[in-house]
Amino acid sequence: MKKIAYHKLIRDKIPTIIEQQGNSCVTEVLSEEMYLQMLDEKLSEELAEYRESNSLEELADLLEVMQAVVTARGYTWEELESVRLEKHQKRGGFEKRLLLKEVTEK
Repeated sequence: MKKIAYHKLIRDKIPTIIEQQGNSCVTEVLSEEMYLQMLDEKLSEELAEYRESNSLEELADLLEVMQAVVTARGYTWEELESVRLEKHQKRGGFEKRLLLKEVTEK
């Protein structure tokens, strides 16, 4: 038997999938504080995976973690979308592909 150590936040159905493959795993339920910390780490992990592959699947994973963060921090997806739209209206989006190169201050 080979044991592999992990310390990472996983999706809810992963333990079942592991068991269906004939393996076993040890999990723990995180405290709220630790859960938020691990979600932040998971955001970084998923962003790195997306940057490496540029795949739609990794982008979907990033979105899934973002939804979990929104909920865990007590917000709703609608609140997030409202803030996003407000910022978009005030500051625009990224459609013009603008790169800021220099600002001359008075």
